Amino acid sequence: MTIDTTSPALTSPAAGPAPESRFATVDGVTYHYYDIGSGPDTIFLHGGGPGCTAWSDFGPVAPYFTEDRHCVLVDILQYGQSEKCLITGPMWDFHAAKTIALMDELGIEKADFVCNSWGGTIALNLAALYPERVRSLVVTGSMPVFYGPLAPLPERGHRGRTARDVYYGGEGPTRDKMRKLITSLEWFDADRLPEETLDMRFEQSLDEGERGLAAMSDSPRGEWQDLTERLGQIEAPTLFMWGREDAFLTPDYPMMLARMVQRGNLHVMDHVSHHLQEERPGAFHAVVDGFLRAIDHR
Repeated sequence: MTIDTTSPALTSPAAGPAPESRFATVDGVTYHYYDIGSGPDTIFLHGGGPGCTAWSDFGPVAPYFTEDRHCVLVDILQYGQSEKCLITGPMWDFHAAKTIALMDELGIEKADFVCNSWGGTIALNLAALYPERVRSLVVTGSMPVFYGPLAPLPERGHRGRTARDVYYGGEGPTRDKMRKLITSLEWFDADRLPEETLDMRFEQSLDEGERGLAAMSDSPRGEWQDLTERLGQIEAPTLFMWGREDAFLTPDYPMMLARMVQRGNLHVMDHVSHHLQEERPGAFHAVVDGFLRAIDHR
């Protein structure tokens, strides 16, 4: 496969047909995931926007990684085809423990994690609590702490929750509302959004389980946690990959995070917002692949 790291194309590639679905019941919950490729174990955890799944978020970039990696793309709990369970207690601790249970079930002792937004916060907490299970972390657009270095976070860090409430509120989900959500908050260039991606997200957002959770706002998602004290415990090499135009958190935020973990690095990519792995998958892979290959070199 030829990797293009030059200026973005007019239209970003859509995810192809999804691979065979797999399911695993672990520690009282059921996960849906895809298992593709061979090589070092690599776990992908997606973001928390309406209709997000493992394949919607990582389908466009998966073919690059599966050339030389064993990739496990997971629908995180409450999303996609994974169980729409109710979460009580600290939310990130819950997700970390269940993800470890999934790794145990799949026989994965240690993995690289490539994550977007919500999934990245899960992985950061997991790396702090279970350091022996994490080789490295790649995190895009995540918000593990509720403050920034230069100014208060937009909408006090509630922009994602507000967007979810607006999307499911009023007349309910519509295709036009999904387009507006993606192009105003997740993608830099609206003209590059593939119609297939829009359709995938919209159709998944109509899932009855997801709509039921949305009607309860944050109450079924567990107690929010600030991970300030946990970040300093992370020993794994960590790359924060950020869109220069990210609508949630400007690049000064991940620079702060990179200094809070023990081995933090930062790459800021132009012409992308919150979903850089979809908007510029070739360039995203090129940077991440270089980071993963450099981990063992001093």
